[in-house]
Amino acid sequence: MTRTPRTVRTPLVAALGAAALACAAAAPAQTYPSKVVEFVVHVTPGGGTDVFARLVTEIMSRDKLVSQPLVVLNRPGGAGVVAFTYVKGKRGDPHTVLTMATGSFLTAASRPDLELGLEQFTPLAFFARDPQGIIVNTESKYRTFKDLLDDAKARPGDIVCAVTSATGTGRQTLWKLEKETGSRFKFVTFKAGSEAILSVLGGHVPVTTENVSEAWAHIEAKKMRVLAVTTEQRMPALPDVPTLTELGYKVQIGTGRGFVMPAGVPKEAAAAMEALLEKVHKSARWQEYAVNNLYENRWMGSTEFTRYLIEQRAAQQEFVDSLGLGKKP
Repeated sequence: MTRTPRTVRTPLVAALGAAALACAAAAPAQTYPSKVVEFVVHVTPGGGTDVFARLVTEIMSRDKLVSQPLVVLNRPGGAGVVAFTYVKGKRGDPHTVLTMATGSFLTAASRPDLELGLEQFTPLAFFARDPQGIIVNTESKYRTFKDLLDDAKARPGDIVCAVTSATGTGRQTLWKLEKETGSRFKFVTFKAGSEAILSVLGGHVPVTTENVSEAWAHIEAKKMRVLAVTTEQRMPALPDVPTLTELGYKVQIGTGRGFVMPAGVPKEAAAAMEALLEKVHKSARWQEYAVNNLYENRWMGSTEFTRYLIEQRAAQQEFVDSLGLGKKP
């Protein structure tokens, strides 16, 4: 995973800090949370982000970390824009938490036309990175990544890849592959990574670049095959599967899993939720889940996560510009 510098001084960091201090000064002290907390998810039930949100809220409730109900609210649509806009509109409300996949979130944040910049949100915590894979059905004629790549070069634009959205991490993985290899694919979008996986499992689409974790049950059952992964080193659970890096392609990417609140929330409430999330991350249940679901497990609190998002948004800009979305109309 990309390491972030210890100190970053940017106008955005300063603005985020000033906004937090201002709202904290104006907010009365009170017990948090004081009512139902909504954990908003930008995909349909069953997708990786949805499963992540439900696990975290389940651990909070089971371990009695909060006394108020926790509700997972699915607001799919617009490659995440529907959910992100909803959370932005809850400015100042610490009882609204966005469960984020960094790829879709940062793409939206990089589009000036959407007005969903990082200053509209309060970063809370980063939990892990969920690696992508180049995944096919075991009945596929593609036995290796080279088989797929050779066919893609022989038939440019003919092979279809299943992804969650036109701007999500699966699509970005495909875009990076095309840049690195000179190949060209088509893609088809689904409302969740689980649906993209099922389309490949059923033989309707030949390949997907979605999260390995979402296909893991089918991989273990020998119904799906991973041709390559996007991690820096080989995944312990897939020791025979090469990384794209070792195959000669500079593609290291994954779906970051984390949480943000709307902008303008009281500092005390944001700190309280960050502390709750850290307890979840340290729990045996989370650590077991991270191992079983092949996550690159790493905790970042609010300050480090803010710096990480700023750094990653800058890296995201080339992808956004390539889609023609980098300028405000």
